[in-house]
Amino acid sequence: MRILHVTCSLDPALGGLSAFLRALVPALAACGHPSEIASLDRPDAPWVNSGSAPVHPLGPAKLGYAYAPRLRSWLRAQAPRFDCVLVHGLWQYPGLATHLALSPARVPYYIFPHGMLDPWFKRQYPLKHIKKWIYWHLAERRILAGAQAVLFTCEEERWLARESFGGRPYRERVVNLGTATPPARSLGQREAFFQRHPELRDHPFWLFLGRIHPKKGPDLLLRAYAQMSRHNPALPRLVMAGPCADNRYLRELQSFAAESCPQGSVLWSGMLSGDAKWGALRAAEVFVLPSHQENFGIAVVEALACGVPVLISNQVNIWREIVDDGAGLVGADTVDGTLRLLERWCSFSTETRQRMRAAAVDSFAGRFEIGAVAQSLLEVVGESQRVHVFP
Repeated sequence: MRILHVTCSLDPALGGLSAFLRALVPALAACGHPSEIASLDRPDAPWVNSGSAPVHPLGPAKLGYAYAPRLRSWLRAQAPRFDCVLVHGLWQYPGLATHLALSPARVPYYIFPHGMLDPWFKRQYPLKHIKKWIYWHLAERRILAGAQAVLFTCEEERWLARESFGGRPYRERVVNLGTATPPARSLGQREAFFQRHPELRDHPFWLFLGRIHPKKGPDLLLRAYAQMSRHNPALPRLVMAGPCADNRYLRELQSFAAESCPQGSVLWSGMLSGDAKWGALRAAEVFVLPSHQENFGIAVVEALACGVPVLISNQVNIWREIVDDGAGLVGADTVDGTLRLLERWCSFSTETRQRMRAAAVDSFAGRFEIGAVAQSLLEVVGESQRVHVFP
């Protein structure tokens, strides 16, 4: 099959979707199914030509709705070249454009919500939910109903999605989500990270890696860490790594850390990529993400792949799999819940931590490696189209 992916952007700073697509496309190609990507990035965006599949940048997108005038006509002209189309995300113009362009052409399309039907958004942003409710009845409901299937990445996401809007006019399927195996371990990876933070050489540290955003719970982690530090000033240092689009929010977090945590104990790395990112993951004692809502968490899975146990909230939708595999700990998305996670980790013996590191690697290989993800997706697409999709 020839597969087209439609997405708003491939910008790696926007989160895990870009990493997922960059990993999925070559995995599908290895199974004999080449892909192309239609994005709403500007043609001169530096990340457009950095992957292994042709990218068609049809932007720039306008406003928060990501309207791009060229998209619908491009899809109508190019869709017949493909056997199916995968739309990544909801609530923006790519979904509507795909629905309008492909329905007459009878090219089947599938939709990955990527957590965008999670009821957390309904509770957290009630005014935005009113806008979504209106758009649901005007367009999104029909867009989902017209899809061959709506693809959820775990059972938890599928069940949570049912709480956001009344009725399910769409066909549900669950496929695996994951990422590529990390580059082979090398001294250069650690060195790339330690060049940024030489003070961490030969010292343990805990790692938060992801967008610095209220949804991710960085404030919960900082408050829990500050409480622990009052009784144990010799704790491992805390590395906060990731981009932040809200400078005011970042300054608030940094001010709190400076005032409430031991001097120099919290380090701010900004966005890490390449060897520096893998070096941080491989050198970390443990990975911490007390998120309020996380459909999957690519960084969580990347930590597992590097043999790093994960401390996550029960709002990360793959938490059940993590617990079942013994690859990490799970708590509530509160300060107390995060504090208990950190305290439990500190109470573990060296042997227990080593067992968890081994379990983390096994969990990644068994559930989240991108080759298995590609096979899972192809099975669903092949079943719904009643074609044999494997080479």
